[in-house]
Amino acid sequence: MASTKVDYAALGTKVLELVGGEKNINSLAHCATRLRFNLRDRDLAQTAEIEKLDGVITVMKSAGLYQVVIGNNVVSAYDAIMARTSLGAGEGSVAADEEGNKGSPLNRFIAMISGVFSPVVWTLAAVGLIKAFLALFTVGIPLLDTESQTYLILAALGDGLMFFLPIVLSVSAAKHFKVNYASSMAIAAFLQTTTISGMYEAGDPVHLFGIPVVMAPYSYSVFPIIVAVWFQSLIEPRLNKVLPSWMRNFMTPTIVVLVVGLLTLTVIGPIINFATGLVAGALTWIWGPAPWLGGAIMGGFWQVFVMFGLHWGISPIMLEELAKNGYSLLFGPLPSAVVAQCATSLAVALRTKDKKLRDLALPTSISAFFSGVTEPLVYGVNLPLKRPFIFGIAGGAIGGAIAASGGSAATANVFSSLLTLPAFLEKGNFALQLVGVATAIIIGFTLTYFFGMPKAQIAAEEDRKTSLDVDPNKSVLGESLPADKKVVDADAQVVPANATVILPAEGAHTTDLVAAASGESMALSQVNDPVFSSGAMGQGVAIKPVDGNVYAPISGKVVTALDSGHAYGIKSDTGVEVLVHVGVDTVAMNGEGFTMHVHKGDAVQSGQPLVTFDRDAVAVAGYQDTVITIITNSGSFSTIQPLTDKNLTAGELAVIVER
Repeated sequence: MASTKVDYAALGTKVLELVGGEKNINSLAHCATRLRFNLRDRDLAQTAEIEKLDGVITVMKSAGLYQVVIGNNVVSAYDAIMARTSLGAGEGSVAADEEGNKGSPLNRFIAMISGVFSPVVWTLAAVGLIKAFLALFTVGIPLLDTESQTYLILAALGDGLMFFLPIVLSVSAAKHFKVNYASSMAIAAFLQTTTISGMYEAGDPVHLFGIPVVMAPYSYSVFPIIVAVWFQSLIEPRLNKVLPSWMRNFMTPTIVVLVVGLLTLTVIGPIINFATGLVAGALTWIWGPAPWLGGAIMGGFWQVFVMFGLHWGISPIMLEELAKNGYSLLFGPLPSAVVAQCATSLAVALRTKDKKLRDLALPTSISAFFSGVTEPLVYGVNLPLKRPFIFGIAGGAIGGAIAASGGSAATANVFSSLLTLPAFLEKGNFALQLVGVATAIIIGFTLTYFFGMPKAQIAAEEDRKTSLDVDPNKSVLGESLPADKKVVDADAQVVPANATVILPAEGAHTTDLVAAASGESMALSQVNDPVFSSGAMGQGVAIKPVDGNVYAPISGKVVTALDSGHAYGIKSDTGVEVLVHVGVDTVAMNGEGFTMHVHKGDAVQSGQPLVTFDRDAVAVAGYQDTVITIITNSGSFSTIQPLTDKNLTAGELAVIVER
């Protein structure tokens, strides 16, 4: 869980170690909130350990990348990693996979686009914000004359980067494709000369060596230069191999600029311009007969697109739309999508009595309202609780439909937020945009506040400090406890006698797990089985038992009880789903040596016997008798802390679990 006191430089160093070190990294990039690793072998990354680090919100595996979500301080972690490695792909780049760019074409495309845009995304948002405020002070609050030199200078400041975007992207694309960035810039600059742009604007027929050329606009464009640099990556390395060393330095860029530049002008540019026009048309045609439907789709699913990285494939289309029309209808529903998720997280902060959850939800929601960066609250708050994320989608869809029905569109490339709403002043019905945003906030907040929180999260702390009628000297197992231990709740959790504890209300259950067996606890990574040790099934703890008695680690319902007696699934009332697995590969014993005490459908209390097994029989059969306890829905919780390297007695606190 994120913390304001996290040492993000140290965090970056630790993440570097846990992903397998520099030797396992093809390249590293960062976006607004995530470290985006292109790993040689993702299986080497210790995901469970990374997710437990203070400052890490979650880990995402999407778009062919291994993404560690950190939040707004991601740059500090990124800089620390880059300072300790010789990663040479360049700032913010995502280099080609040295083993063949594995993954689906869509994943490779999204990884490429995100790598190219990552270095400039914040600056693009900054100049978009300048444009938004210019709109505010000319249309909303007419303090500036659009004919004044002051306005023209400030407008140029906001327009400059967008106008020369192909040149800027040529540098990051060159780093991505590992080619000479000066040659890439020369190609981009050629396309943006007044000669080429003048020919396009004149509309007269253009010929090159007598061959007709279909002219296209290149200022503000995205895809032509990216495809051009990709072609450069096909030509340049071959030239460097075949040309003699004495002429390579000047002839390679000469041939590259000449060939790729003219190829882009005559073939690549016109084709890309036509193709992006079709795609943009396909995405916006629905705004004609039913703009509300397009708004509902974009407003409802934008955060889902962001979650899976698909927004990187849509954002360039929106930029192309801005370049061609001066506005983008696809932007219209996005403020509602953003503020709806912010509102749900704010409702969580105001409703929950869980201090750690509140400390994460409150600052991230307030920050996102004004910055438009929602990943920390989505991954840290809304998604783990599920319902707030769904309510945010509902609010975004309805708010987006209202905004789009009024033809709302952005006239600048901005991170959608309350702060950038002026970017929507000049196109469409701004009043309906405000109504849509307000509706999204109200729906998201209200639904989450009243229906989005589990009862365990909203129980007052003072109501939970209730003493229970239990014998403090005995566990539910009926065993006498050491003098330095005490029972803290009806689920027979045992902690040191001098520990500060908060008792659950009568009848309530805890999310924490107690030891399912007596013995030495150890991390799952030490279990000699890749399914368990990799964390693929979830987080938890393993115990080397001293006897053959196995108990329920939490109260709940037995949802699985295999006839072999070696595995049990328990789902608690607090939503914790637990697998208790006795031994490794003991399924092959077909129940021999196992005596079951519960069956599927039974209700069990924490500390109630599940099974008794013959340790000698397991040893003779050649199997390990390790008792493994795994939380199979680990992603639903913000903190899972196993108490490892301890001698535990069955019934003692073994795994701390927090939402």
